[in-house]
Amino acid sequence: MTVPGASDPSGAPPEAMPVRGPALTRRLLAQPRAVLGLALLTGLFLLAFAGPHLARWDWQQTDFTALREPPSAEHWFGTTASGRDVFALTVRGLQKSLLIGLSVAVLSTGLAALVGMVAGYAGGWADRVLMGVTDLLLVLPAFLVLAVLGPTLGSAWPLLVPALAAFMWMVTARMVRQATISLKEREFVLAARCMGVSPARVLVRHLLPNLGSLLIIDGTLHVGAAVIAESGLSYFGFGVRPPDSSLGTVIAEGAAAATTFPWLFGFAAALLVLLVLAVNLVGDGLRDALDPTGGGGVR
Repeated sequence: MTVPGASDPSGAPPEAMPVRGPALTRRLLAQPRAVLGLALLTGLFLLAFAGPHLARWDWQQTDFTALREPPSAEHWFGTTASGRDVFALTVRGLQKSLLIGLSVAVLSTGLAALVGMVAGYAGGWADRVLMGVTDLLLVLPAFLVLAVLGPTLGSAWPLLVPALAAFMWMVTARMVRQATISLKEREFVLAARCMGVSPARVLVRHLLPNLGSLLIIDGTLHVGAAVIAESGLSYFGFGVRPPDSSLGTVIAEGAAAATTFPWLFGFAAALLVLLVLAVNLVGDGLRDALDPTGGGGVR
């Protein structure tokens, strides 16, 4: 399969990368799923970061005159059993989940790119060591390890980001390694090596741009996976912890009374579903836009 950006065997110059310029925007906006996903994501970001300024109550405030009140003009999403405003809590939780999801996606994708490219390009003992560590982490039960580490993280949610990222990069690293092994035999890479270009420069200037579509799609999908993982950990008390809030903590607090007081659970659960759906729609659209031939990118 032809790798975008690589020269063909006849020696023709490398084709232009579809990942750049207005062409990507046009292709992305031509995908109805991507447009829907981008619209949903934009709305969720606006809600997460503008919502706290529009809310009548702060997420830390308590209204002792309204306990488990249904949605009203005073409390848009109702109140909890302790009198906290569900809208304020949900918006705060959405904001925290988005920050964690984006941070984990960037960190895990960057780590996957680094390990995969170094292993594939260097080969030999470096490849064996890096892939051995990758295989070891793949067989570890990530949720159980994070659950054990959870109490040591305390309430500092930024520590949750590297903990989650540490278990989300391995499969992508293997794909990057395979793509790197194929790319390093291409004429434009061989020419750069013959000219004395350093390995680090070859990786950054010649290999990384050709892996851009794979890494962008992977990073996009990792946002949804990280949000689900964080919500699951927070639901069981191993992630973000009260008094702070994430979508997982809001869902956990309202799950027990979901049938009798559905507003405690339903709004946060709906936002979680919409967030994961939006990220997946954008990821599908990016895949089609970055690889218009339908090949799905570098394999």
